[in-house]
Formats: sequence, C-alpha cells, structure tokens
Amino acid sequence: MNKLKDEKSPYLLQHAENPVNWYPWSDEAFNRAKEEDKPVFLSIGYSTCHWCHVMKRESFEDTEVAELLNDTFISIKLDREERPDIDNIYMTVCQMITGKGGWPLTIIMFPDGRPFFAATYIPKIGRGSMPGMLELIPQIKSIWRQKRSELMQVAEKITEKLNEPAYHPHEDNTVSSELTDKTYQALAASYDNDNGGFSHAPKFPTPHNVLFLLRYYFETGTKFALHMAEKTLYAMRMGGTYDHIGHGFHRYSTDSRWHVPHFEKMLYDQALLAIAYTEAYQVTRNPFYEKTAREILTYVLRDMRSYEGAFYCAEDAESQGQEGLFYLWRYDDIVKLLSPDESKIVTAIFNIKAEGNFHDEITGSLSGMNILYMVKTAGTQAESELLESALKKLYNERTKRIPPGRDDKILTDLNGLMAAALAIAGGAFNDDSFIKAAKGSVLFIENAMATESGALYHRFRDGHSAINSTINDYAALTWALIELYETTFESTFLTKAVKYMDFILDNFWDNEASGFFFTSKTSETLIARQKELYDGALPSGNSISLYNMLRLSRITGSHTLEEKALTFIDAFYGKIREHPAAYPFFVLAAGLAHGKRNEIVVAGNTDESVKILKTLRQNFLPNSVFVLKSTDTGGDNPTDYTKDMSGIDGKPAIYICTGNACQKPVTDLSEALRIVSSTF
Repeated sequence: MNKLKDEKSPYLLQHAENPVNWYPWSDEAFNRAKEEDKPVFLSIGYSTCHWCHVMKRESFEDTEVAELLNDTFISIKLDREERPDIDNIYMTVCQMITGKGGWPLTIIMFPDGRPFFAATYIPKIGRGSMPGMLELIPQIKSIWRQKRSELMQVAEKITEKLNEPAYHPHEDNTVSSELTDKTYQALAASYDNDNGGFSHAPKFPTPHNVLFLLRYYFETGTKFALHMAEKTLYAMRMGGTYDHIGHGFHRYSTDSRWHVPHFEKMLYDQALLAIAYTEAYQVTRNPFYEKTAREILTYVLRDMRSYEGAFYCAEDAESQGQEGLFYLWRYDDIVKLLSPDESKIVTAIFNIKAEGNFHDEITGSLSGMNILYMVKTAGTQAESELLESALKKLYNERTKRIPPGRDDKILTDLNGLMAAALAIAGGAFNDDSFIKAAKGSVLFIENAMATESGALYHRFRDGHSAINSTINDYAALTWALIELYETTFESTFLTKAVKYMDFILDNFWDNEASGFFFTSKTSETLIARQKELYDGALPSGNSISLYNMLRLSRITGSHTLEEKALTFIDAFYGKIREHPAAYPFFVLAAGLAHGKRNEIVVAGNTDESVKILKTLRQNFLPNSVFVLKSTDTGGDNPTDYTKDMSGIDGKPAIYICTGNACQKPVTDLSEALRIVSSTF
C-alpha cells in the first residue's frame, strides 16, 4: 500500500495498491521532492474516467513503469472532483502547452508547483509520434539533470501567463444586447443541421446552450433558436447517449449522431439536462420533454441518492473492466427474453441486429453487441404499450448484471445543481416529490457540510466532511435556494440565499478588477488564483453567481447588488465578446441586466397567494422574478418595495413591475399572464 490508503476519495483509493509510491496532494509530498531534488509527477483524474482506468492498468499497475516513476519523481495522485481548484490551474497549463485538455491529466513540475510538461493520457509504450511512459520518463530524468535551467525558463513563462488578468473592460461602459445576438450567431454557425448539437464527434450535451436558445426565442421570437434547441434535445433523447432502459444520460456521444455513448453518467449532466427538458416543456407544452425530464430525475432519485437525501457524483463507464458492458445486449438474449411481438418492436425501434450495431473500440468491427438507440418511434398506442412492457422486462433483466461502479462522494456544487433542477421541475410539473427531494439535498449540505464560521466544505464521504469550498459550491447552493424560494415561497430559503451571496462577496469578490476568484481569500495558496469564466461541461461559478446576483437584486430590491453585477459584466464584456459561444450561461445571466424584465409580486393571504404564484411559475417566464407579499403572517416580506402592496377586496393582488415602475394590480390570473406577455 502507498500513501493513498487512508484517503476518502474513491479515485485515490483505486490507486492505493499500485506499485507507484503515490502521495496525496500534501506538504509532505512537496517537501520530499525538495529534499530528494526530484520533479513532481502529478496525475489528475476521477473515479469514473474510462481512460484513467486504462492508464492505471497499463502503467500504474505495471512494475516496470512504477520503478521508473519512483526513481525519477515524487508522484502525486489527485481527484479532480475533490480539488477542482488545483485541476483548473493545471488543466489551463495543459491547454496552453498542448492546445487540448482532458483526463487523465499528467503534469510534471518543480517542487514549488511550477509546471514545465503537460499531457493527457500517455500509453505505456509509444505509439507513432506519441512517446510512452517507458520512453518519456528517462527523457525527463535526463533533461532534469542536464538542462534544468531550460525547464526553469519554461516553468516561469507558464506561471507568468497563468497570472495575467483575465478581463477586458468594455470601452463605453454600457450594457447592451450585443452579447446576446453574437452568442446566438455563434451557436447558429456551429450548429449541426443534420443531427442537432453544436459540434462534430465527440459531441457533448452542453445543456446551457439550450437554456440560452430557449431564452433567445422567448425574447426575440427567432424560430430557428427554438428549432436548434428542440432538435438537439430530441436527437439526444432518441440516441444511445440516453439510457432507454434505466434512464439518465451518458456523458457524451463518440459519434456525431448521438448513437454511441461514452458510458459514464455524471450527476451534473442529469441536473442540467433535467432543467433543459423542463424548460423546453414550458415553452412548447410538448409532453415528450416532460416525460424525459421526469425520467432523468427518476433515475437520479433511484440510483444516485444517498440514504441521507444527498446525491452521489457519478456512475462509471465500465463494469467488469469493460466499457459499456452493463448497457449492451446480444440479439439472441433480447429475443429469448421478450415475447415475439415485443422482440419485433424493440429490434425495429432500436435498430437491434443479429451481428450487433456496436463496434469494437479497438478493431472497429461489429462486436455482436447492441446499444439501444431509436431509429423511429412507436406509431400507435398498442405499439407504445408493447414497447413499455418490453423495456420493463429488459430493465429487470439488467438488474441481474454486475453494475458499473459508483463514485459515492457527495459534493456541494453538484448537489446544489441537482437541488435547483428538482425545484425547477417540481414547480413546472407541480410535483411535490421533486420539491421534497430538493429540500432534502439542501438540508444535508447545511447540516453535514457547514463549518462553525458559516463556510461550507466541498466534499462529504464516509461520514467525513473536508476540503474548502470553491465559488462553484456557493454559487450552485445559492441557485438552489433561489429556486426553492420561487417554488415554495418559504422565506427561509430567500434569507439563506442572501446570506450565502453576502459570504461570496466577502470571500471571493475581486475588489480591484471585479468578478469572483475560484478560491476564497482563506484557501490554500497555489501558483495562481484564477477566475474561471468558461462555461464548459457545466456553467462556471462566475456565470451562476452573476445569474444569482441579478435575480436576488430584483427579488430584494438591492441596488447595491445590481450595481456590482453591472460592474462585473462590464469588466468581462470584451473577453466574452471575442468568443461568446464559450460563455452561454454568462450571456444568459447578463441578459437579465438589460431589456424588458418583470418583478411579479402577489400580495394577499399566504395560501391563496402561493397558489397563484405557483401557477404563474409553471409558465416559461425567464426574465421574471416572483415574490410573495404575505398580508397575514410576519416575516414573509423580503423587500421594502412591496411594503405598500396589499390584496384587493379580500383577494390576492398581482403586481407586475417593469423598469422600476409597477402597473395597476389585477386579481385575475389570465389577465396577469396577458400583461406579462405584452411586456416582451
């Protein structure tokens, strides 16, 4: 056993019996590197990463490679999900050096943390122009001994580049709709007309692109924006990236048609996709989207929720050492399990072939296995019932298989995202079970992951909370609290959202250049203190925080918060304008600062007013915030601007405020919706 044996991370524990003398990220490791005058070999990954498993089997379990590593380096193994602050820095380094990134991430650096080499997956033995571990390590050892000054120059340049300011102020100090239009144009230019989505293979879901497009359609009436969103959502749901038997989405598609997935399932994908399908339902009222959103959340509540009510990180791509094995089917096995009629419809709808439809990853030939992806839909009610019956039988049969491994870490940011998704779906579908689950997740974070000072821990596992939270954690939790307020109208959620927003501003805000640092002012000092703005696999903490700031400023009437948000947008306007499609959630959030927007306040008896608010919230009104002004209880009135609002003739009154002016209140719900619609 190496020095990982006492760690909590499932990823680190996977490597605890490697012959590599791994250290966790620690002062001990870096001090040892200084004492022995060795470079540091940093390997970053996560427990459900397929290529991390491949590199582990090929190199880190191999004694020949291990001997080279132990002789040349002090080796550190890091879970990117536990320490996203470290991962973000060195992933940026990898992208700077190689022009690409991914996991496993390999960094070689000086004992003070300054890097001079970066790569992703490295095979044991070289392939073509790619050197393998057996060739690379001796080369590094030789250069370290003979040309260290050159390595130092490289490390200094990289570290200097990392610490350059990441903002470009907007020259005329104004906020306009320019970013919104440019983002739409960029997404339209990258859109795959044939298959949906916004790239070629590999193809990632990027649900925040869909969220942006739905809002762009709402605000401008541009039908092609809705078309891009719908076709992408439809294609993903029909494809093999969706688990048609057990539900939930796989990480991404290896092909452009969404047919062949990379099989891991991530909690953050489920959360963001559930929001996208929920909002698509609100826009179109197409039950296909509601069904999909409900199925995603059913999967999460069934398979990814802890007994305490929080949510685990991910499920692996592999079972029994083979990627996708749990999800693949032989033609004969399907035919034997199902009735003739069920077999006929399943094989037709899901393109099941006797020779298989799934190609071997190495040889490229048909493997005899099938992945379920839909090439057509059930045409009649009878076919739908047969299909439903068949899928239940396939699900029950699949439960007998050895399932993929599960990363049972509980992370604050991912639980915040899932709680937000559950609250949004609960409100849209009037489903109390989703709202209850959202509350349970938030309650767990508050009870198990909060410190005495009011700060939050990032990770909980095996009864143990640890690791300082980043901006992502506080931003996601605040988002969940805002959604829970606007779904339940229980003032305690709004009070907590304001509390965490204040904490974020005190501990993460850059008073000189605006925006939020990824780490707090009390966090570990690393070689750079970054601001993460890019909306990658999930929206950045800065983007979500901007969204939260603008919503809270309008719910509470805080001009100070709104002014800070406008300063924030201004500081990064120029940077985002250069590549707007890389920041769709930031642009989506910035859209709340300009154009038409509403504050909808319902004043009156609490129970009756909440019913009206919940009905209003079932509509797609993304530029509106919703506030309860209770006239029969104390402490439920969150802002001064509602103090003079009251019911009319014993009925709740609906106040619609636009641009710092409120229209005459109405008591009729349909009239209120008409007024709201006319303001856009």
